[in-house]
Amino acid sequence: MAIVDQKSPTDNTHSNNSKVWGFLKLPFLGGSNTNTTPSSSTTNTTTSTMMMQQQQQQHHHHHHHNLQHNSLIEGSNPPHASNSVSSVARSLLPTRRRLKLDPSSKLYFPYEPGKQVRSAIRIKNTCKSHVAFKFQTTAPKSCFMRPPGAILAPGESIIATVFKFVEHPENNEKPMEQKSRVKFKIMSLKVKGAMDYVPELFDEQKDQVAIEQILRVVFLDPAAS
Repeated sequence: MAIVDQKSPTDNTHSNNSKVWGFLKLPFLGGSNTNTTPSSSTTNTTTSTMMMQQQQQQHHHHHHHNLQHNSLIEGSNPPHASNSVSSVARSLLPTRRRLKLDPSSKLYFPYEPGKQVRSAIRIKNTCKSHVAFKFQTTAPKSCFMRPPGAILAPGESIIATVFKFVEHPENNEKPMEQKSRVKFKIMSLKVKGAMDYVPELFDEQKDQVAIEQILRVVFLDPAAS
């Protein structure tokens, strides 16, 4: 008598349920893979694009900021540097004379040893403002000027007289060798207007004082006259 394997209804039901579940599950998995993969790829691409744009914007902003900072540094001129350059430029310019002297660079004295001799010089104000002048010498004990200083109006002139005591030559010294020993200096200072002359003006405004000319002494040989 043949024995036939028989499956219980429970086994058949389980088998059928598995087939049904597998049948339902496959399309679901396939659909899930098909739909999720493109969505994930699109999301990653979008995120990467946004990050690259942000990096490019940050790089552009940083580069623009550096250009502005560099241009600010290169274009800036500190006031003290500008002032220093101006001071140097002014120092290189020739000093504009305020006075005209005649004679211009020498004072001529007759050579008379043991006597006081004199020489005249014409001083004219060539400025558009009032100018004070002052006389100085390297030998104040033996030389002086009358007047020693004054204030001249624009275009005004004055004739000053310089007095000098002529010493006797030492060791057969010649008169021509004495001319370099004594020198005279004429200084000028611009003032606001007509006022009384006082020598203290030149001490109060030392930075505004200009040396007009240093005059040398020249002795005239009496034998040549």
